[in-house]
Amino acid sequence: MDIALFLAGVLAVVGIDRLSKAFFAHLLSLNESITLIKGVVHFTLVHNTGIAFGLFKDCGAVFFVIPLILTGLLIYNVYYYRDREYSRTYIMAFSLILGGAIGNLIDRIFLGYVVDFIDLRVWPVFNVADSAITVGAVIILLKCIPSSSK
Repeated sequence: MDIALFLAGVLAVVGIDRLSKAFFAHLLSLNESITLIKGVVHFTLVHNTGIAFGLFKDCGAVFFVIPLILTGLLIYNVYYYRDREYSRTYIMAFSLILGGAIGNLIDRIFLGYVVDFIDLRVWPVFNVADSAITVGAVIILLKCIPSSSK
């Protein structure tokens, strides 16, 4: 059951990521922006050759090796947490992270860059895969913080 949950989460993230990137890549030209909520939410098409927030642009093979290592670690963690308390929460968090990593890796392999389009103007432009990775990491972080029960 947990493996099916994990795979469903990964496939959902990859599917939504691919569809949203294709939609905005078709709708907008490079660096073109449309406003959803003025000054708050815009859609701006950018090509990111770096990692999160455009850091380390044009570092080549590093962006292929890191997701492969991450994939191995996530699969190990799904196996490790499968029978533990909170296992479904961890497994869903891992599926968000892996789905996001796969979504961005597909871009890097086939395009040489990652398609980003969500523009909050106070944060670098990002995409659904980036959001999934961040949400998954925050869930794990929150689960790792001991609760204070007195």
